[in-house]
Amino acid sequence: MREWLVAAVAEAAGVDPGTVDPHRPIAELGLGSRQLVTLGAGLAELTGRTPDASAVFDHPTVTALAAAALHGPGAAPDTRPDVPAPRPPSGPVADEPPGPVGGDIAIVSMACRFPGGADDPEALWQLLAEGRDAVTDVPPGRWNTDGLHDADPEAAGTAYSLRGGYLTGIDRFDAPFFGISPREAEAMDPQQRLLLQTAWETVERAGIVPGTLDGSATGVYVGLYDSGYLAAAGLDRLDGHVGTGSAPSVASGRIAYSLGLQGPAVTVDTACSSSLVALHLAARALADGTCDLALAGGATLLVTPRGHVEFSRLRGLSPSGRCSPFSADADGVVWAEGCGLVLLKRLADARRDGDRVLAVIKGSAVNQDGRSQGLSAPSGPAQERVLRAALDTAGLRPGDLDHVETHGTGTRLGDPIEGRALARVFGPDRPAGRPLAIGSLKSNLGHTQAAAGIAGVIKTVLALRHETLPASLHAGTPTEHVDWADGGLRVVAAAEPWPRDPRR
Repeated sequence: MREWLVAAVAEAAGVDPGTVDPHRPIAELGLGSRQLVTLGAGLAELTGRTPDASAVFDHPTVTALAAAALHGPGAAPDTRPDVPAPRPPSGPVADEPPGPVGGDIAIVSMACRFPGGADDPEALWQLLAEGRDAVTDVPPGRWNTDGLHDADPEAAGTAYSLRGGYLTGIDRFDAPFFGISPREAEAMDPQQRLLLQTAWETVERAGIVPGTLDGSATGVYVGLYDSGYLAAAGLDRLDGHVGTGSAPSVASGRIAYSLGLQGPAVTVDTACSSSLVALHLAARALADGTCDLALAGGATLLVTPRGHVEFSRLRGLSPSGRCSPFSADADGVVWAEGCGLVLLKRLADARRDGDRVLAVIKGSAVNQDGRSQGLSAPSGPAQERVLRAALDTAGLRPGDLDHVETHGTGTRLGDPIEGRALARVFGPDRPAGRPLAIGSLKSNLGHTQAAAGIAGVIKTVLALRHETLPASLHAGTPTEHVDWADGGLRVVAAAEPWPRDPRR
């Protein structure tokens, strides 16, 4: 099997078989996703198994893939016999507390700005209840679109789709309200402005007068990308405000400065997981006593077309301009904008203070793929590990869950990898006749990037409170690359009741 794979990989890469290192990721030889899928199909034909688009991504090396083909997906991971196992750490890892983190975390408020006029949680729920798709053409005046659109994915400097989930009025900002001069406001990335306004609203929606938090141990954890705002500004534009106005690190600090908050102020950029990692860090900080309140979330604005242009080169954008998670019709990502923040508090403190508890965070986990099939390629086994870790910290079993709000970006490879990871974790423990319901807010809004995780959290809190699972749009025929029946999964194709039970 290993010899066959070495020969097949060498042929696909156009290299001598002797140069194929069986312990290195196959993609390092320059194979693209389509070639990897073809390799997986050939392997399935050889073994007589159903073609699995995610197999080559879950097992990135020749050695690992051969073991999985011979012994099943649970085969031992690839290891080099000549490399000694790493020594266990001599002391506690710096990033983690020395013991288990205890205590439930309450969400006591939330605020948001999302496409389709969803400028608050109530409007977002209305959009979900109506089953609306908020994806549109690029708003007039947002970018200079002359010559930007080209149906040819190879045309440099162009995009074959400009559709997305766009906000309106991103240039509107009440600078005097926050004591910011017009000159400084102009130099501020609109993402910073949006986060500042949404943070203020989040605090107010908790029934807290923002000024009363001055001097408090309140943390700020936000997920944010560099938007590219003023990146092309000439040296004559550097007036002393552009540096702080454009630096993502300042976004959390500006909120803390404006409200007088003295807990940690942390900006996180872990790509699409940014706002979820921010939420995880905030919950941990509350649990270990680092702060007593925490704002957590993220924001993304498409102030330049570079994301559309870059993903056009990768053929990663949806040509149809429609996000279809877990569907056989899925054809790519649809970019979107948004901002979401939640206010967190230790559950015991929230109950003591009479706060309205919208939902409770029982546990969370963070990990990384390590060496996968490529720098940006998803890893099914890594997703399985983080799901199991989150369940463990929450003290829950897979069968306890009714629903998972997924990443679900509408890509032909990413969705099946995620679906298979969910099936492996939740499928074996599902009660008969009760498959795990999954959905994706991206089917309504598009992919809000650094805000995507918190958007899904806000959607789920709303679903809990309304006792309804909204439809995941454009589901159509589910992708054949997930074993839906044996995996115990189903896509929520139409809105359905989600009644409370004693556990909830």
